[in-house]
Amino acid sequence: MEFEEFGLDEVEEKNEEKVVEFEKPKKRPYYVWEVGGEEYKLKLDSASTCRLEDKFKRNLLNVISVDGIPQLGIMLTIIQAALLKYQHSLTFEKVQRLYDKYVEEGGDQMKLYSNVIMGIMAVSGFFTAEQAEAMQDKLETASQLM
Repeated sequence: MEFEEFGLDEVEEKNEEKVVEFEKPKKRPYYVWEVGGEEYKLKLDSASTCRLEDKFKRNLLNVISVDGIPQLGIMLTIIQAALLKYQHSLTFEKVQRLYDKYVEEGGDQMKLYSNVIMGIMAVSGFFTAEQAEAMQDKLETASQLM
């Protein structure tokens, strides 16, 4: 039995280069929180994440996921830290007023958590967009049951 078609001895090497470009999924550079007709850019960088973890004395993922929805003050502090990258010297009091306006426009703590906090975490590299979307779906289901 002859197997002349097998082996590499007679293979012609071709030095053709094929460049295949894959479109990398674009990650949003920041989360946009719209309040009172204004858009606020939110993103945590490593310095702000470290400051938050130092303040709360634990990993930020634990702050937002252990023991259910975090306290409003914790969520607003995270938002303040995420705002500082683009809106410098924003006080906690100003963030509270933004939240009050957000509620007047139909927002609530559950939406703040599922949309804004999870949006911040997704763009800040804590988990993938797919993971954030799966969590948001679960949170919206839980919100509807309440």
